[in-house]
Amino acid sequence: MQWGTGRALPGALGGGGAATVVLEDPGHLPALLASDLTGPHSVVFVPGSAPGSAPDSAPDSAPDGTDGGPLVVGYEGSLGEPGGDLSLDDSFFLQTQDYATSAYMSVIGATLIRIIEEADFEAFLADADLACAEGEFPSFVTDPAVQLADLSALGAGPGSDGPWTRLYVGRDGAVSVSPGGRRLGALADGFAAVASEWSRSAAGSVPLGAVVDEDVRVRALDERPWLGRYLAALDAVRELRARGASGIRVSGFGGRLLPALPVNDDAGLPLLLWTDDSAYLHADGRTFQVGRAAGELAEALLVCGSVESAAAYADRDRLAHVADLFAGAGVPLAAAHLVGARQ
Repeated sequence: MQWGTGRALPGALGGGGAATVVLEDPGHLPALLASDLTGPHSVVFVPGSAPGSAPDSAPDSAPDGTDGGPLVVGYEGSLGEPGGDLSLDDSFFLQTQDYATSAYMSVIGATLIRIIEEADFEAFLADADLACAEGEFPSFVTDPAVQLADLSALGAGPGSDGPWTRLYVGRDGAVSVSPGGRRLGALADGFAAVASEWSRSAAGSVPLGAVVDEDVRVRALDERPWLGRYLAALDAVRELRARGASGIRVSGFGGRLLPALPVNDDAGLPLLLWTDDSAYLHADGRTFQVGRAAGELAEALLVCGSVESAAAYADRDRLAHVADLFAGAGVPLAAAHLVGARQ
C-alpha cells in the first residue's frame, strides 16, 4: 500500500533511506544494499529471493532485517507490469491493473490500479468529473480491495510521497518512485542526489512523469482544484463499503444532504457522507456515524464554517450542540472562537 500509493504509513519514515524499495532485477540488490538508498528500517522487495534473505548474488554480509539492516522480502511476478500478479510466499497476492480497463474487470483480491498512459489519465478524469457533477463514484475504484496508485500525481498533493517513502529500481537500474515515474537517478548516485532531484521537481510531476505529459497533467489538475477532495472521498466510500454500507452519497458531489446549502466547500474539510439510514463524518482517518438529522447539522457547519452562518439553514442551538460534540472528539466543524463565545 505504501509503495503503490506513495502515502507513508504511520511511523514508517525515519532511519535513513527509503521506507520501501521495489527491485525488478535481483542483480541490483548488492548495489542497492551497498548504497545509502536504504536504511535500517527499509523493506526491500526483490524478485525470486526467499522472504527475509538476500538472493545468492548478494554479499554474505548483506543485511536481512535480523541485525538492524533492511528487511529483504522475496516476491514472484511483477509490480511494474499492468495485468501482472505479485505473490509473497504464496500467502499474499496483488494484481496490478491499468485504470482504463479496470472498469471492465472483476475485483478478485487485492488490486493496485495504475495510470500507465494518457488514456488511463483521461478515464480517471472522466470518472472524477462524473462524481463531481452527479455524485456517481466508480464502483471499481471504491472497492475495499482496491488502491489507486500514485496519488500525489492525481491531485492529492505531495504529502509524504518521495524517495524517503518509496523507490522503484527498473530493470535498467534507473531509480524513480514508481514504474511510470520520471527518472530521479541511478543506484550509484546515492540518496541525497535522488532526493535533491525530487525536490527540484514540481509537486506531483515525478510519479507519472514517464507516461503522462506534464503539461496535460498540470492543466487537468488546475481545472479541477477539487481532485484532492475527490481522492479523499474515494477513501471514505471505500471504508464504508468495507463495513457493508451501500448507496453511499458524498456531500458536495452531485448534491447535499441538506439541499439548500451552497455547493462550494474547502478541500481540507472533513467529509460528510450518507446512506438511506445514517450519516457519517470522515476526518483524519476516523469515521463517525450519526443520524441523518445530526448529519444535516454537521454538514451545515462544515459548509458555512461557523454556527452563526449555519444558523441561516438550521436551528442555532442544535448546531452549537453538534459543534461541541465533534469538537470534544477532536474534530472541529466550526470556528472555535464562535463556539467558545456561545459557551
